[in-house]
Amino acid sequence: MLARIEVPIWPGMKSYDDDLRNFEAHGAAPLPVANDQSYVDHDGARIWYATYGAGSSVILLHGGLGHSGNWGYQVPMLVGSGHRAVLIDSRGHGRSTRDLRPFTYELMASDVLAVMDALQLERAAIVGWSDGACTALILARQAPARVSGVFFFGCNVDPSGTKDIEPSPVLGRCFGRHSKDYGELSATPDQFKEFAAAVGQMQKTEPNYSARDLADIHVPVTIVQSEHDEFIKPEHAEYLTRSIPVPGPSPAPKSRPGRYGRQRDRAALIDLRRDSPRPTEEPKRHRIRNSRIR
Repeated sequence: MLARIEVPIWPGMKSYDDDLRNFEAHGAAPLPVANDQSYVDHDGARIWYATYGAGSSVILLHGGLGHSGNWGYQVPMLVGSGHRAVLIDSRGHGRSTRDLRPFTYELMASDVLAVMDALQLERAAIVGWSDGACTALILARQAPARVSGVFFFGCNVDPSGTKDIEPSPVLGRCFGRHSKDYGELSATPDQFKEFAAAVGQMQKTEPNYSARDLADIHVPVTIVQSEHDEFIKPEHAEYLTRSIPVPGPSPAPKSRPGRYGRQRDRAALIDLRRDSPRPTEEPKRHRIRNSRIR
């Protein structure tokens, strides 16, 4: 999803970057200094993570071909609101490595649980952007005890949800930025084309959740759809809101579509984080199963 991207305002500078020229040239805002950063060795890969701030935890999962640095504008807001932001470079993305197996969202979800275990983090809210949203939804369905809520934006759960993608200068700038960042961060900097092809194959075939699968999700989920999303059909977001149950009494928001707006998103994120306690005991281990999706 390519929503309106807010950028810092200096005299004479626009407050948005709809054509992604600033993103292409500079990337997102630099991340603040991390509390800690490290790697978890898990299932054939080294998964990079970092934490920022203190308080109830919010895990941020970036989109396909990107990396955790894409959250440069969101982390300071979360930290300033009194929360702990946890960033994870998805398997094969950014600083994280991969093995020779095909990418799957379930494998990426298991990596998230491995990071949570390393941090002794029993439960957290999860913000998922594009591919990260797919991973978050899999966690909500298969490891609900670890997920207090999901903020899901810019993604589909079956092939019918995607538009026919047309090349454009905006998408070219986004792709170019990802290629440059991959070359600077990855342990295999000369393999971006192979990496992008492998991610693209996953996106063509996954996820493939049916309405029955979505009905199995019983944690609060907020669905957000950009008004001018290049990839996802707006009616698909409406389908998700109809298919994912609204949990019983809970302070977290109901599943609903909405425009991608800074103030509305801030309120939704704060609501999602209410049920995210700090860890008080050794977390339960959950295994993401390679289940057959109907």
